[in-house]
Amino acid sequence: MDASLFPIIAMDLKQLEYFVRVAELGSFTRAAIALDVAQPALSRQVRLLEVELRQNLLTRNGRGALPTEAGKLLLAHGRGILHQVERAREELGRVRGSLAGRVAVGLPTSLARVLTVPLIRAFRIELPDATLAISEGLSVPMQESLIAGRLDIAVLYNAQPTAEIEITPLLEEDLLLVQRRPPGLPEDPPPGPITLRELGQLPLVIPTRPNAIRMHVESELANIGCRLNIALEIDGVSAILDLVADGAGYAVLSRNAVSSSIRPSAFSVRTITAPVLRTKVSMATSSLRPTTLTQQTTLKLLHKTICKIVGPI
Repeated sequence: MDASLFPIIAMDLKQLEYFVRVAELGSFTRAAIALDVAQPALSRQVRLLEVELRQNLLTRNGRGALPTEAGKLLLAHGRGILHQVERAREELGRVRGSLAGRVAVGLPTSLARVLTVPLIRAFRIELPDATLAISEGLSVPMQESLIAGRLDIAVLYNAQPTAEIEITPLLEEDLLLVQRRPPGLPEDPPPGPITLRELGQLPLVIPTRPNAIRMHVESELANIGCRLNIALEIDGVSAILDLVADGAGYAVLSRNAVSSSIRPSAFSVRTITAPVLRTKVSMATSSLRPTTLTQQTTLKLLHKTICKIVGPI
């Protein structure tokens, strides 16, 4: 690093945090919302940092803000500096006998309904001085949020390792055909299995690309020379199940997605064979930012909770 690039200054950590968040989110507006500060105040602090450093750190345009070459360099160092500050706070917390800090966790909707309450309960017992923020989302947007620093941990479907994220496999879930159960009719005997080729002929209510389950089903159908028969494309497990219950078509989801729904008795599920469809569930963290001790503890709690609630890993 060229020592002349950044003069020796009493750098304000708040300014550095603001800059890092703007650079990661690519927008002053989104950063102001994430940091819960007024956008003019945020812009002013970032500009003061640029004045102190005598460098333009961000290229501002109508679509947002992108780091300049100097900004990219400061972003890399800034992440490390802020991480070390967070580690120092944690070490001080350990002197008091507990860990502190904030952990942002992203969960897929199909698992969030069954994991959120037990995870929060375990977190409060294990980390009473820390803060847990849980959000629901689809795997691809959550992976992007992980890279951008909006999430610290994410549970993802069919995640592929990259240079930017680290993957820890958790479990595999069978995907099932979900259909409407006619009102008043008992499920005895339960409906039998259905082949993937037969599934390809049914009208499906399915998420849009690049949803992980959608891409997996589409790929497996292509392997046997079939295509999706799409009745409706819609994102969101609850919305998909509502449409299936209304008779709009069939769905392909995990058993947890159905059993944790508001009205599981409204549906019948069928095993898919030839081949069996399975989706991989993994925990992911960013390789751009080392995990703090609080985050490491949260990872262990999440792993333990999934093992206990969903099944053996």
